[in-house]
Amino acid sequence: LETPPPPSTLSTISVETRTTMSRFNPYEMNGGTVLGVSGEDFAIIASDTRLSEGYSIHSRDVPKAYKLTSTTVLGCSGFHGDVLTLVKQIEARQAFYLQTHGKKMSTKSVAQMLSGMLYGKRFFPYYVNNILGGIDEDGKGCVYSFDPVGSYEREAYRAGGSASSLLQPLLDNQIGLKNQEGNQQPLTKEQTIGLVKDVFISAAERDIYTGDAIELHIITKDGVEVQRMPVRRD
Repeated sequence: LETPPPPSTLSTISVETRTTMSRFNPYEMNGGTVLGVSGEDFAIIASDTRLSEGYSIHSRDVPKAYKLTSTTVLGCSGFHGDVLTLVKQIEARQAFYLQTHGKKMSTKSVAQMLSGMLYGKRFFPYYVNNILGGIDEDGKGCVYSFDPVGSYEREAYRAGGSASSLLQPLLDNQIGLKNQEGNQQPLTKEQTIGLVKDVFISAAERDIYTGDAIELHIITKDGVEVQRMPVRRD
C-alpha cells in the first residue's frame, strides 16, 4: 500500500463567502417642479407634467397642481406615492370640515391644517414639496410654503422641487426686486404669467426631471383658470 502524503503537501481549496445586505427604501424621488406666486388679487400655482425615476420617464402628463377649493390650489411634487396619499388625506379632511361647519375651508385654514398633517408625520415624513396658493379673506393673493415637517410661512413667491435652485434666483430678481435700483412697479397678472412660463422654459433646458409641459392654475376670486404650454420633451 502507498503511504499518503503528509497533510502539509495537500492542496487547499479556499471558499470565500460574500454576504450581501438588501435594504428597503420607502422613498423615491420622481422629480418635478412646482412654483407659487401671489399678486394683489390673484395667485398662480404652476408645475411641470413630467413623472420620472432616475433616467426613466414614466409619464409625460402628470401635473403636480391639485385644486382643493374654488380659491385654493396645492402644488405638490416629490415622491408621487406620498403626493397622492397626502392629497387624498387633505380631501377627506375637507369633506369632514364641510359636513361639520357647513362651509368650505379658506386658504388660510387649509394651510394651517396641512401644517398639522405634516407635523403629525414628522417621524416618517411625506417626501414632498408643498406650495399652497389661493385667495385670502381680504381678496388678496397668498402663497404658503412648507418644510417636510410642517413649518410654514406666507410668502409672495416660492419655488420647490427638482429645479427650485434654478427658478428661485430669477424670482428673487424679477418679483422680489432684489439687486435692482430704483422704484419698480409690481407685476400685473399678465406679466406674471409670462414670467412663470419663461422660468419654466429655462428650467427645462437644465433640469432633466422638469419638462414636457407646464400647467398654470391662475386663481382669482372668480375661480381657477388653467393654462397649459408645452416645453422641452427630451
